[in-house]
Amino acid sequence: MKIEPELYKAKAKKAVNNSVLQNALAGLQERLGRGTALSYQRLPEGPDLRLKAHDIRSHAIEHLDILLGALADNVRQNGGHVFFAEDGQAAVNHCLEITEKHNIKKIVKGKSMVTEEIGLNIALERAGLEVTETDLGEYIVQLAGETPSHIIAPAIHRTRHQIGELFADKLGISYTDNPPILTQAARKALRKKFLSADMGISGCNLACAETGHIAVVSNEGNIRMSSTLPRVHVAFMGMERITACLEDYDILFRLLSRGAAAQNIAGYVSYLGGPKTDDQIDGPEAFYLIIIDNGRSRILADNDFREILCCIRCAACLNVCPVYGKIGGHAYGSPYSGPIGAVVTPLLFGINQAKDLYCGETLCGACKDACPINIDIPGMLITLRKKRAEGDRKWNVKRTNIMERMIFKIWALAVKNKKIYDFFLRMTGFLQTFFTGHDGTIHRLPFPFSGWTKSRNMRPISSKRFISGSKNIR
Repeated sequence: MKIEPELYKAKAKKAVNNSVLQNALAGLQERLGRGTALSYQRLPEGPDLRLKAHDIRSHAIEHLDILLGALADNVRQNGGHVFFAEDGQAAVNHCLEITEKHNIKKIVKGKSMVTEEIGLNIALERAGLEVTETDLGEYIVQLAGETPSHIIAPAIHRTRHQIGELFADKLGISYTDNPPILTQAARKALRKKFLSADMGISGCNLACAETGHIAVVSNEGNIRMSSTLPRVHVAFMGMERITACLEDYDILFRLLSRGAAAQNIAGYVSYLGGPKTDDQIDGPEAFYLIIIDNGRSRILADNDFREILCCIRCAACLNVCPVYGKIGGHAYGSPYSGPIGAVVTPLLFGINQAKDLYCGETLCGACKDACPINIDIPGMLITLRKKRAEGDRKWNVKRTNIMERMIFKIWALAVKNKKIYDFFLRMTGFLQTFFTGHDGTIHRLPFPFSGWTKSRNMRPISSKRFISGSKNIR
């Protein structure tokens, strides 16, 4: 996937004017946003279980080196292979080496955000391999030549009528907008892909260091087909997606399912960790786990942002975010959209390049309230804005607007001194008369304040001061 967060404003404006998308997003947030809040209340332990989950994930992140070493050792003991990829290109290259080693021609793939992050599908197709997404939503966007617009609902931006037209064109069926019939058509087409595939690829929701296996969840069963029918299985895992022991899984998966879809538990939870043994009927002949850094070590080393590695990619924050609810996922120009994308994308691909993402969020706090891990996303959004304003050599952040900083310094000086502040108010009260229209509002301010009136009219400062009551400030 091409990363282009710099197109955020243009794409967001287009999305706001898309009535089909607006209806789809409103329905998603009404259904899942409210459902998640209620599902937390119904937890036997109560919503405070999210705090325990935060401790579990924080402990894993603090001991990442130890846990990853234990995971690799146990996977190898189970007969699997482990490769640590420093960046996305290393991960892609290793996967291509595996396809050559096993003479792979056809690949079926479960939904995986980290493979979107590193552009795996494009690289495999360029190498002449046939790659088929098997999650229904991912399959739809793949047929349409699009990218996912939501972490767990990739095709939320498409209507059933559009999907019917797409299937009629790509699958050669008669047009219908009946969801069960469309689902059966996709099932029939994908079943052929499963039976003929040489390799299966999956992501990883969480890995268990204690047992040496990964776990993936789904509601369609496609990951089980992708991981058991082909003779080779390759799993891609962001290095932070690990826990110490199986006991942690119970808490994390229950919260993951509630955050993602307001469910008690996902339909399928698959535990994978090696090739099939002699006494097993199903399973791959070879198992590979590719553990990806791709900028995560840099985040781990920063106390301001380390907490974001606790994220389990449930999309709960997308389902309540007022910004995502208006612009959808494509506007973010990254596999990671919504509040989580507004933090992760800048950290992985550039704080300056992705400045519009974290500046575009409202800081309302709904994302933290919805997060099953109780991650302080608003706090990190503010920190990103601070780094952009002040610059940061460690993150290669250049100060973007020196004049803005000077203005705020002057303002800080003014509000600390009553005489200066009073003088400022009097001057502002006098000058605003030149910009106030007949309707009593300010339509246009001069540079550098012009941005405030670009899309709104402003009320002028009142002629009566709040403190002194009727005293005129002009």
